[in-house]
Amino acid sequence: MRRTIALVMVGTAALVGSMIASRAATAADDDPNITTTHNASGQLRTFNANGALDLQNPFFRDLGTNGRTCFTCHQPQNAWTITPENVQARFAESHGTDPIFRNNDGSNCEGTASVSRKAYSLLLTRGLIRIGIEVPAGAEFVIEHVEDPYKCGAPLTQASMYRRPLPSTNVKFLTAVMWDGRESSPTRTIVEDLMHQSNEATIGHAQAALPLTTLERQQIVEFELGLFTAQSRDKDAGGLRAEGASGGPHTLFTQPFFIGINDPVGLNPPGTAPFTPAVFTLFNPWSDAQDTEFARARRSIARGQAIFNTKTFTLSGVPGLNGQTFSNGVTLPASFPGTCTICHDTPNAGNHSVKAPLNIGLTEPTKAPYLPVYTLRNLVTGDTVQTTDPGRAMVTGKWADVGKFKGPILRGLAARAPYFHNGSAATLEEAIQFYEDRFNIGLTRREKEDLAAFLRAL
Repeated sequence: MRRTIALVMVGTAALVGSMIASRAATAADDDPNITTTHNASGQLRTFNANGALDLQNPFFRDLGTNGRTCFTCHQPQNAWTITPENVQARFAESHGTDPIFRNNDGSNCEGTASVSRKAYSLLLTRGLIRIGIEVPAGAEFVIEHVEDPYKCGAPLTQASMYRRPLPSTNVKFLTAVMWDGRESSPTRTIVEDLMHQSNEATIGHAQAALPLTTLERQQIVEFELGLFTAQSRDKDAGGLRAEGASGGPHTLFTQPFFIGINDPVGLNPPGTAPFTPAVFTLFNPWSDAQDTEFARARRSIARGQAIFNTKTFTLSGVPGLNGQTFSNGVTLPASFPGTCTICHDTPNAGNHSVKAPLNIGLTEPTKAPYLPVYTLRNLVTGDTVQTTDPGRAMVTGKWADVGKFKGPILRGLAARAPYFHNGSAATLEEAIQFYEDRFNIGLTRREKEDLAAFLRAL
């Protein structure tokens, strides 16, 4: 029997089951460990390796002072993040009282008194949460000027950066925690990083008065580590496990992974297999799909996978990649041929298998004209740069880290538009066009269509 999942935010008595039900979140007929939701591209599924969703887990509990839980910004129908569509519906349904609309980080400016669409426009239109960080002590740069369209009036010693909440699923494949890696420490494991992050998020986003207990942190991380989410059905190609394909969440659960599993510069552990650009193998059987109803769409997805794995173009001008010297002594040239999988190298997940923050040009002011523009000045050279987000530099204080971010895990993409850390690509087609413009890849119209079909099927 198919059952609708009703979710209650414990401690607030705020029933959100109706919101989830309206987006068709159900348990699969034959597996209570599966949560199924629907989106414009088809069907998304989450496999919970720990069993049926435990709504008493601290992930769903109100442990702060403003009504928020982890679930507030990490929802199953959006591949465990949020989307503008999700946020807009919640604004309309609650008249702006939903816990996501809090002025400590949901509004464009900190402390905004008004709960209006204008005050929360970046959250409503791009799904962005504001992250305020002080310039690190001893930083190699200062913020010299800010052009802020929202007139927030923040001091030049700090920056407000607007970023998409990362999915709280498929975290088995993480190599760095948060877009800028600020929750990653060289002295901690990923599990310990996630435990630290769960506490920081509760204190910051939920404005908790007290830290989480060690048990609460462990329970949240155990829950997240058990979630595996992927598109399971495509509206044009049908079931993504048909004809021998291996889409959907179960294969993610069994997918081998370790830090450096397929790193292109050889940072993988000794004795392990060397890098292969054939990162995605999910749809290999569809290259000659014969099913008369779905064959065309399935062959398109298979071609898109091949393009992602094998289409060669010139990689140049990417700080953190070109000219970078890695810990094993390998230095990459200023320009070299490569594929998408040079950066998206984790097998069938698509993030980088080691920590590798890169600057691919997403923080140039023209890429996100709706964001404040910061002018940073190098204290040694006097050089200046304009950026909408200093990125990892706000963690390390290093000039070389300006604009650097990690690449996210590429599963469940169809359910979680917009894309990139700043939500600058409203669709997968726009994301593909960004790379086409940035690297002059030379994709044909059909190649773009095939690549988008593949990415939607992840």
